[in-house]
Amino acid sequence: MATTRSVLASPAADFPRWFQDVIAKAELADNGPVRGTMVIRPYGYAIWELLQADMDRRIKAAGAANAYFPLLIPESYLQREAEHVEGFSPELAVVTHAGGKELEEPVVVRPTSETVVGEYMAKWIQSYRDLPLLLNQWANVVRWELRPRLFLRTTEFLWQEGHTAHATAEDARAYATRILYDVYRAVMVDMLAIPVVTGRKTRRERFAGAINTMTLEAMTGDGKALQMGTSHELGQNFARAFDIGYLSTDGQRELAWTTSWGSTTRMVGGLIMVHGDDAGLRVPPRVAPTQVVVLAVRDETVEAARQIAVDLGAAGLRVSLDDRTDQPFGRRAVNWELKGVPVRIELGPRDLAGNVATVVRRLRDSGKEAVGLADLTSTVVAAIDADQTHLLEEATKRQIARTTAVATVDEAVEAAASGWASLPYDVVGEEGEDRLVASGISVRCLQRPDGTLPIEDNERGLTAFVARSY
Repeated sequence: MATTRSVLASPAADFPRWFQDVIAKAELADNGPVRGTMVIRPYGYAIWELLQADMDRRIKAAGAANAYFPLLIPESYLQREAEHVEGFSPELAVVTHAGGKELEEPVVVRPTSETVVGEYMAKWIQSYRDLPLLLNQWANVVRWELRPRLFLRTTEFLWQEGHTAHATAEDARAYATRILYDVYRAVMVDMLAIPVVTGRKTRRERFAGAINTMTLEAMTGDGKALQMGTSHELGQNFARAFDIGYLSTDGQRELAWTTSWGSTTRMVGGLIMVHGDDAGLRVPPRVAPTQVVVLAVRDETVEAARQIAVDLGAAGLRVSLDDRTDQPFGRRAVNWELKGVPVRIELGPRDLAGNVATVVRRLRDSGKEAVGLADLTSTVVAAIDADQTHLLEEATKRQIARTTAVATVDEAVEAAASGWASLPYDVVGEEGEDRLVASGISVRCLQRPDGTLPIEDNERGLTAFVARSY
């Protein structure tokens, strides 16, 4: 353990440096050649693929179909929705020259696709029979970040973005809310074992061009907030700008109501920040590329280790065999610990002679356990299931313990030094929000007293969750 910790900064002493160390040492990603870009290494991308597959399944279950829209968007498209272009203007990457000459009209490298999707929704929707139109795309986007951080804020990142059109405001709101809970919250809780607070963004914090932004906020290991996904009601703003209309059942032309929603590779950053520890990464079993690694200590145990790996794979587990006996065993064990593999099985000559294997569970501090080979598969399967639950329970307890109910904005500022604060939004208001922002703190979201989503941000009796954020 001491060897592992020596290659990482202490998360208690320097959490941002620890975060970067984990990304590097666990071989998740590297800085790209252009400032703010990211090269996702195979291990990091394998985690993303597992998240992507599960989320894609849930999105399709919600009725949306995948499509693809161009990376390059005419600049004039963005100009057609004033609030939208104003919100994204500082982050835009604009292409003015191509093919050796100046373009007649500059094109924007997509920061998000509401405008280009709106153009084609207007073309594809003719009548109420074409609604709802439910689209999703998996893509990359570019937002020119001033202070980039791998897996948190990079100039280019991967994501999914959903775009839908509906006949009524009620249908649009219901669908945006369904995505928030049935897709995003389900992935965060069930796959990533990350508890999230769901709520409505304030007017200051909502998406440019939206009438309502709903969010999921996670608490990181240093007590800050990390936005994990958002779902937006766009009202008729984009429908009006792009003439997304339809003939109603009585033959009248009506404007559609649209939504958009997205989640990004920031989910991997959240995994690191919520579950990582002094020894590195800890990966929830359901998104672990390797759920179990079997380490052969010596040459004479390689064949037996290989058979254990085969048996575990037959039980449906994702297994890696580490038979690199020409490398020091301690270094190999440390590397797998850094990568956060949930279960490590060590097989040495004495283990083999005793008809046992040594089991180490990365996600909890339970030490080493000798398990009979006959019981090994059932023991590991049970450990995988239990440790997924353990991570969620652990993170939930931390979130509850570090969220302080306060009565004033000044108390909220003090509480946000080490965690979150919750207080009546009536106490905060726009003036209090200005004071919080001046202290580097923001209202992360608003909830009703029963934890449900507000319809309006001016409802009385709302609770505001306040924190410093990434």
